[in-house]
Amino acid sequence: MKKLTTLAATAVIAGLGTIALADDHADPIKMRQETMKSIGGAMKVLSDMSKGNTDFDAAAANAALDTMTQAAETIPTVFETEAVDPESDASDDIWANWDDFVTKAEALHTAAMGAEVTDEASVGAAMGAVGEACAACHKPYKL
Repeated sequence: MKKLTTLAATAVIAGLGTIALADDHADPIKMRQETMKSIGGAMKVLSDMSKGNTDFDAAAANAALDTMTQAAETIPTVFETEAVDPESDASDDIWANWDDFVTKAEALHTAAMGAEVTDEASVGAAMGAVGEACAACHKPYKL
């Protein structure tokens, strides 16, 4: 059952990344929310494995990291338009400190791209690297 859950999660993550990239760009807030959801879904796959909620599956873990890598690469593009919405968690500081925000997005991309899961012990290391990059951006730029 746990293996099935991991496979289903991997499929969802892949689908979210595709949805985020295929959207019609008319709604920049929706685009960035979908991008962040795909990253969050990928992180959940790693978190569930590290906690033992799902069986270890190197392929699923690395697919999650690939999703993060692809989504992180699009962050500057999906946040480029300064759009404000009460439902959004994006701080106005993103656009006031654009270069720093882009640097932090690039750090997430680098962390996800550089992480590789080969065994159960490496799941935690991958999460640590990616989580650090996520936190570095969320602290100043997420409401």
